[in-house]
Amino acid sequence: MNQKFLTGQAVILAAGQSSRFWPLNSKHKSLIKIMGRSLIWYTVQGLKRAGIKEIIIIQSSEQEIRKELEESKLQGLKISYVIQKKPLGMGNALWQLRNLLKGKFLVLDVGRVDVAEIIKGVKPKFKTVLFGRETNNPQLFGMAKLKGDRILEIIEKPKKGKEPSNIKIVGVYLLEQKFFEAYNKVKKHQYDFEDALSAYMKKNDVKMVILGKTKQGIHSLKYPWHLFDIERYLFDKYLKPRISRSTRIAKDVTIKGKVYIGKNVQIFENAVIKGPCYIGDNSIIGNNSIVREYSNLENNALVGALAEVARCILQEDVHIHSGYFGDSIFGRGCRVGAGTITANVRLDRKKIKTVVKGKKIETNLKSLGVIIGENAH
Repeated sequence: MNQKFLTGQAVILAAGQSSRFWPLNSKHKSLIKIMGRSLIWYTVQGLKRAGIKEIIIIQSSEQEIRKELEESKLQGLKISYVIQKKPLGMGNALWQLRNLLKGKFLVLDVGRVDVAEIIKGVKPKFKTVLFGRETNNPQLFGMAKLKGDRILEIIEKPKKGKEPSNIKIVGVYLLEQKFFEAYNKVKKHQYDFEDALSAYMKKNDVKMVILGKTKQGIHSLKYPWHLFDIERYLFDKYLKPRISRSTRIAKDVTIKGKVYIGKNVQIFENAVIKGPCYIGDNSIIGNNSIVREYSNLENNALVGALAEVARCILQEDVHIHSGYFGDSIFGRGCRVGAGTITANVRLDRKKIKTVVKGKKIETNLKSLGVIIGENAH
């Protein structure tokens, strides 16, 4: 990428209430862990790989994200934190930073762990760029009205049959200072950022970069089930096979594929681990249990005897016992009794819908089990 672009700044938006992420929103959604690291850590590292060294993070007054990143002791980055006291939207958050930003700057959602790939190849002559990708569910997103490679307008959650295109806006924007002139003139409300962008587009040449097929599987972190795509991306890109020397493995245990096993893990007789899988420190895998493809078990997990875990995400200190757990997410500290079976496929094999904030939402998944908040028993 061009060095002039790389020396700019990036703004990570992380002040929202994560209300659509219920029941995993007792803390900010970016603090969910995959392979022992929070999602915000992966996003920051992605910016660093792209050559961006100055990052401003907008967070809530709880400052959970600052605490997380300071504990991670990231090197070679200048990270500043700004508090948005009230969740008044993305535009209001950026307006607070207008005097801190210089020239071109990147704005991204907190869960864009793939940001380095998204912005790769942006032409240095472009002053303002939006990124998009195809979607089959335009009613859920801001959709782009296009003319060639130029974006003319963003239509928020269009009604069926009124879609301007099949390209939804991905949560990454390359902007310049002139954007604030447009923002200053629009009526202020929760979605005034999109209004300001549309006003800016009418007077300026804003390019649309449509992401290719290799980048279409990664969602912005909007709903809990988007974690599955993000986990798969991180596993495929970063998971390295390793078995710690302190791991205790009993007789007749089978370990196949790309598997990471942390410190002081105990794996009992006849257990089967089929990668890609991640098993964190101090975890226990019981007799005759199976942990298989794309399962992420954070530290202190317990999978009891005669359990099968497939494509699941377990946060720290989750204990489950005999039964079947498929395509499910368990928040930190969950306890699940023996004999539990999660139904993860509809009888008619159609795509699964769920209710979010009182509205039925299409997940676009054919396999989805349970999503359980932290400390549930």
